[in-house]
Parts: sequence; C-alpha cells; structure tokens
Amino acid sequence: MNTPVSISTRVDPSSVPFRALPDGARIPVVGLGTFGSDSVTGDQIAAAVIDAADVGYRHFDCASVYSNEHLVGKSLTTIMKQGVARKDLWITSKLWNNKHGEAEVIPSCRQSLKDLQLEYLDLYLVHWPFPNFHPPGCTVDSRSPDSKPYIHENFMRTWRQMERLVDLGLVRHIGTSNVTIPKLKLILRDARIKPAVNEMELHPHFQQPELFRFVQENGIVPIGYSPVGSPARPERDRTADDTVDIEDPVLIEIARRHGIHPATLCVKWAVQRGQIPIPFSTKRRNYLANLQAAVTPPLTDAEMSAIAGLDRNCRLIKGQVFLWKDNQSWTDLWDLDGKIAT
Repeated sequence: MNTPVSISTRVDPSSVPFRALPDGARIPVVGLGTFGSDSVTGDQIAAAVIDAADVGYRHFDCASVYSNEHLVGKSLTTIMKQGVARKDLWITSKLWNNKHGEAEVIPSCRQSLKDLQLEYLDLYLVHWPFPNFHPPGCTVDSRSPDSKPYIHENFMRTWRQMERLVDLGLVRHIGTSNVTIPKLKLILRDARIKPAVNEMELHPHFQQPELFRFVQENGIVPIGYSPVGSPARPERDRTADDTVDIEDPVLIEIARRHGIHPATLCVKWAVQRGQIPIPFSTKRRNYLANLQAAVTPPLTDAEMSAIAGLDRNCRLIKGQVFLWKDNQSWTDLWDLDGKIAT
C-alpha cells in the first residue's frame, strides 16, 4: 500500500494539471466548490476558500444562488493581496433561473462581479436550462406557478446575453450546466459563441457516458459536480433508491491500496477520466487530499476499468423543483428518450 501523503503539506499550483480551452485558457483540473448545502455557514466557506488557496487551489466554483458570493469575494481579495495574481485564478459563477430574462442576465452577472470583487469572470454558466424559480429551503414538491419547460427560443435569448457578456469583457468564457444531449445539439447549432464547458453530475455511480462522450467530441470540457456522490446534499434531493459511492466495496479496496479515502479516490478517478471535479469541503485535510489526488501516481488501467464498471446510473440531484406540470416525473427534466420534454 502506498504511504498516505502528509496533511501538513501543500501542493505547488504549477504542478496541478489543467484542461486547455481552444483559446489557450487553462482550467486547473480540480476546483473547490462553494455550494455548502445546508451543512455549513457562508463564513465557513469563505474561510475554506482562503485556506484552500494556501494549500494550492487556484480554481473556485461559485454561483449567485449559493448566497455567499459577497463573502467569497472578500476571500478572493485577501488571496490576491497575499500575492496570488488574478491571472492565476480561475473563477466561475452562474446565472440563476429567475434571471433568464434578456434584461436581467447582464445585471445579474455584474452583481456577481461586485460581490466577488472581480473585474471579470473566467467562466459564467447558465445554471439550469429552466427559468423556474423556487425559494431557498423549499420542499421537493415546491413548484412555481410560472414554471415552464425548456423552450429553445427562450433559452437562446438568454444565451445571446451571455454572448454579450463576453463581448463586453465581463466574462472570458460561457458555458452550460445541467443540459442534455438534445438540448446541447440545439445550442451548438444556434450559438455564436459555443459553450466552453458543460457542468454536470458525475461520479462513479453516475458516469453519464453518452453525455460525457458527446461534450468531449464537440470540444466542450466536462466539469463534474457531486464528484464523491454528494453526501451533504439537501434532504429534498434524497430518495430511497440512492446509492453511496464511497461505501462501494470496489472503491474502498482501490482506495485502501493507494492509502487514500474513497472520496479522494472518486476525485482521482474523475481527473484521470478527463473531467474537472469540483468537490466541496471546509475541512483542510479533505480539500488538500482532493488536490493531491491530481498530482500523485495515477490509477492503473485495471483500476480505471474496475471503476468504469461501477456505473449504476444513479442520479442524485434529480431537480424535481424545476418541473413545470403536476404529476410529472423528474425524469422529464433529463430527456431520457432523446427528446426534449414539453
């Protein structure tokens, strides 16, 4: 068994691999998520951002709906005052569902920039393809009376404003999140500036091989959220059929051989597979181990093959609150039959 890496060490940011975009921009292959769920405070997340930068992180994934960008922004300012250049950071934010209107996209981005205390974002995503609002802390049955399905013409009106953000220099790259192959085909057909990335749920028990292959074949970088199976996800996202990646005996055994936690193994597998995981943690030992996973000896071909065989098609973030009709199944959000549900 390999000797575990000491938790007192740091990772040289220049040693962290990256994924390159066509314009030469480089995204560090592990980012720190800042969602936090219901388990930690915004101040704890802000403190973790500062410390994560100290251990070597340069990639931070944010969103307006997380309601902590004003706190994360103070942390980013501190990081830069401590000597990290802005050009060496990769900062992502996201447009929330109630800001899809043509007159709302640019002001929403400007608000994120103000809160994050930045002049530009490296990446700005449309968080969900549905303009369906739900209040914080709502139950899984919550539905907005104004909810709508994905309407491509409406989405493209939003996307045109995303493109304007690039033209204005407020955003370097734009991308999608939580979209399916049928939706992406239409977006790629009609976009002037194509999505640089697609952020989607990816972990060993939910590998989305068809979507993963599609985005890569179209020059889109896959970013994977919930890379360790989202153990801290909200209660409304939990169902009886959910599986727990880090309790999988195959993952446990491979992790034992490498002297790491199964959660760290999930991150290591994700990087080696070709996606960018953005795990969240406020514990130094965890986020350090996640970053170390990108720079320590790789998994063997046999280990990668074994993990590829663990896919259970177990989606954990089902998105029920974004549905638009009564008595609808969450599967309608994900176009499982290859057609966009209406």
